[in-house]
Amino acid sequence: MDDGLRERWQHAWAIAWEGGLNTLRYFQRADVDYQRKADKSPVTIADRDTEQLLRRRILERFPQDGILGEEFGTVEGSSGFRWILDPIDGTKAFIGGVPLYGTMVGLERDTECVVGAVVIPALQEGIHACVGQGAWHYQAPAPAGLPVDWSPEGQPLLEPPLAERRARVSQVASLRDALLAAAEPRTFQKRGALDSLMELDSRVYVSRNWGDCFGYLLVATGRVEVMIDPIMSVWDAAAVLPILTEAGGTFTDWNGEATIHHQEGLATNGLVLDEVLEITRRAARAVAN
Repeated sequence: MDDGLRERWQHAWAIAWEGGLNTLRYFQRADVDYQRKADKSPVTIADRDTEQLLRRRILERFPQDGILGEEFGTVEGSSGFRWILDPIDGTKAFIGGVPLYGTMVGLERDTECVVGAVVIPALQEGIHACVGQGAWHYQAPAPAGLPVDWSPEGQPLLEPPLAERRARVSQVASLRDALLAAAEPRTFQKRGALDSLMELDSRVYVSRNWGDCFGYLLVATGRVEVMIDPIMSVWDAAAVLPILTEAGGTFTDWNGEATIHHQEGLATNGLVLDEVLEITRRAARAVAN
């Protein structure tokens, strides 16, 4: 690796881990309320505070890099690198006290997604990857919290745990033996693709609605074969593309193109991709027409 990519890869994992821990300061607290954004999606103080922390950590180390975040928009850079941030992917789960939300950090180099880090802080689990360097998974032996008075203010960046386990997708070769994870059905209905979800559901061995970044982590670590989103933002996708690719799987749009910019997502272990694309390509054509 060259041009500072390794250093940024290490930094992505570190800030994703610290950002995730920061969300735990607010998780399952009765006094944390939420507001509705213009697109009707919820946002909390935890989303905003964590994104500000991530931005500060990036600018401390790489002041010439660009940043795009869900909550605070774009900062232009001059280095050719752009960080893409989702401080809490799965805010609805976070608000409900469900521990399956995550903190996501992606990195582009000249518009190519080259680094991804996803942390599920309430489970003390995470995964990170860099192009050509593999994907690496960390899972704590048992959930471990922080002292209730912990705060990142005025403190150096926390040292993240060492992810020593190489992440790999499963070797399930057919949808009839596969486990499907998917976003909530109403999002498929909103896109006019509910029939596609029902067809996928009928063809897999079992399906569950483990959504958001947690579903993609499950594919990358071989526990699920397919994760699908009919509606997706760039900050939802940037981190998972390099992770899935480096874990031996695929992350594409519904037509099979490896991109984060088409507002939809499909992750597979690679072996069942063609079967899934038979269904999603029909849906994509129908929506386009």
